[in-house]
Amino acid sequence: MREALRQREAEEQAKREREREARRQAQAEQELFTRAVGKVQALDHAPRVTLKSPPAPPRAFQQQRDDVEVLKASLSDEFDIATLLDVDDQLSFRRPGIGTDITRKLRRGDWSIQGQVDLHGYRSEEARDTLAQFVRDAVRMGWRCVRVVHGKGLGSPGKQPVLKAKVQRWLVQKNEVQAFVQAPPVQGGAGALLVLLKGG
Repeated sequence: MREALRQREAEEQAKREREREARRQAQAEQELFTRAVGKVQALDHAPRVTLKSPPAPPRAFQQQRDDVEVLKASLSDEFDIATLLDVDDQLSFRRPGIGTDITRKLRRGDWSIQGQVDLHGYRSEEARDTLAQFVRDAVRMGWRCVRVVHGKGLGSPGKQPVLKAKVQRWLVQKNEVQAFVQAPPVQGGAGALLVLLKGG
């Protein structure tokens, strides 16, 4: 018991000694810093200028331009394309001035597909925005022929394709689109379109 008490006292003594040493060292460092830095004097503050009126808020010109572009690029679900589609078994589309040879070549695969967008499982609004952005990006990159996969509607209520007619409607409204045809079976068949875009 006495041995345990002696050991505890020795530990407490050692602890107090360590604390004293740490305080001495901190004080020595403080004195060293004070000697190294020397006398300190506060800086005078220059008089402050008060603005008479706050500046006018900035105008977001780029945002306004972007909004105008979005309105131009907005696609309507109500657009009637029935009169614009070539009435064949695959309902192709070509702009005025584009010959039937172009849709024939497109159908045959004379143009290599440079990119594609898959709209499977997208809601209508999300699919429309994605398609519009894809067409803009494709034109900017100089792509001429792209594939748009809209699906066959096998997972839709009533097994009817929801996006197929809408995608055709949206593409007709994009000035960048010259023509489109239903993809051949090996490239998606009734679930996809091959789209020819304006050249740069």
